[in-house]
Amino acid sequence: MSDLTEAEAVGTPETSGRKEHLGWALVLICIAQLMVVLDATIANIALPFIGKDLHMSGTNLTWIVTGYSLAFGGLLLLGGRLGDLYGRRKVFMIGLSIFAVASLLGGFAQSEALLLGARGIQGLGAALASPAALALITTTFPAGPARNRAFAVYAAMSGAGAAVGLILGGWLTGLNVSMFNSHDGWRLTFLINVPIGIIAALLAPRFLRESESYPGQLDVPGALAGTGGLLAVVYGLTRAGNAAYGWGDGWTIVSLIGGVVLLTMFMLVETRVEHPLLPFRIFANRTRAASFAAMMLLPAAMFSMFFFLSLFIQNVMGYSPLKAGFAFLPFSICIIISATIVSSLASRIDPRFIAGVGTLMASVALFGFSRLSVPDSGAAVLQAVSQGQHLGSDVSYWTQILPYVCLMALGMGAVFVPLTLTAVHHVRSEDSGIGSGVLNTMQQIGGALGLAILSTVGSHFTNDHITKIAPTIGKGLSQLDPNVTSQLMDKLGAASPTALTGTLAYLGSFPTGATHAFLVGVFLMLAGSAIVWIFLDVKHEELATDAPEQQGVHVG
Repeated sequence: MSDLTEAEAVGTPETSGRKEHLGWALVLICIAQLMVVLDATIANIALPFIGKDLHMSGTNLTWIVTGYSLAFGGLLLLGGRLGDLYGRRKVFMIGLSIFAVASLLGGFAQSEALLLGARGIQGLGAALASPAALALITTTFPAGPARNRAFAVYAAMSGAGAAVGLILGGWLTGLNVSMFNSHDGWRLTFLINVPIGIIAALLAPRFLRESESYPGQLDVPGALAGTGGLLAVVYGLTRAGNAAYGWGDGWTIVSLIGGVVLLTMFMLVETRVEHPLLPFRIFANRTRAASFAAMMLLPAAMFSMFFFLSLFIQNVMGYSPLKAGFAFLPFSICIIISATIVSSLASRIDPRFIAGVGTLMASVALFGFSRLSVPDSGAAVLQAVSQGQHLGSDVSYWTQILPYVCLMALGMGAVFVPLTLTAVHHVRSEDSGIGSGVLNTMQQIGGALGLAILSTVGSHFTNDHITKIAPTIGKGLSQLDPNVTSQLMDKLGAASPTALTGTLAYLGSFPTGATHAFLVGVFLMLAGSAIVWIFLDVKHEELATDAPEQQGVHVG
């Protein structure tokens, strides 16, 4: 990072000609981004402890994750536009401060309502800080190698954040901390954000220049319709991905239809107001539009990989939550390595080829996960469980999982860096915030959509396999020693032999559902790959300049 530490500011409307502490600016932005991204997963491992401490039901526990994602994804466009209108550094600082205060409330929460409210407020803070952080990179670092390296670090933090969250969440939750009772380690998953957020907000004026404020006013009708529409769509997709509800659930249907209606109204409003929340001229550039579309499909497959593979490693292979978190540590390491290499290649090779190869590598990795297999007949499941073995005890992490985890990380590192560069390149200075907000929104919507689709696929094949093996398991249980059956019921938390049959049938059928979900993920990845190869036609020489893009038809 030494070559980024001191650099002369280039002559743009937002530079003052003085030397910038670019290295420290990048550290500040990326720490904030890492905090925002990992918070989507850091609380996952703590959920059982939170439920026991605050007496929360399983359904309400899911809102600890969903509430954050819902607020984050639904408010990103608004957060990005506020940065354009009122100053990105200011909005960045406000977002970090809100995030820190909400984390403090969550860490000391004594009730379900306060904790869920704190998670929603965290999502608001993240929606303000994240697009401002990306826009600050665009306006702080000059086009060329310096900006490429900055985006590489940013992309690595964004990609590694989910895995880091699992590891950090497992470690903090396991600490023996007594605040209100003897098992308060979960509170540290919230409280750790407080000093980080406050320090980052206080240091921002020292290392980050304020962006120029542009004339205009906030498009209130557009903000209400757009935010409401995104909230409804994200909620509907999240609910559809929950096996307890699915696509046929009434609230799922109402949310998705309502979201589409509100987003349609939003688009009509945006064509009629003088200062739209989302200027449609952002989508007029073919390369940028292709980047947005690809960044919706590709992370959808990657985030779903985390979901299904983490469940497979824990439920099928018997890993503890913390050990499962460490199983993803190579992903973080490899994506950082990949992003570092790609940042150098970006100045010599067109982004189409870098991102295109990355998508193919990730597709191969997902196909590798789809080939995982375990003995899943009714008799095999009953035999393994009755002998105290895990169904996937013969699956080797080192030869059957680790190579594909690393390949996935290397591929996604090659995807995130060039697509982030092309998505925000040549965006007008006054639109940098909303451009970054669109990019982040695409990733959030894509993640929710991908999880909903793949969860539906997984549930279908899981349930289909359950109907095949449940009779065999039920018959086998009736022939077991009653003491063994009783021990299994206690171990798996089943209230009756019938419930035990259902639990064992699910454990034996989940691998079938997961591998089919991985296979569908391959096609999602290949769809994104097709968009990259066909439509991403910007040259690497153009990415090294900040020259204004040629003006075409004015839209928005």
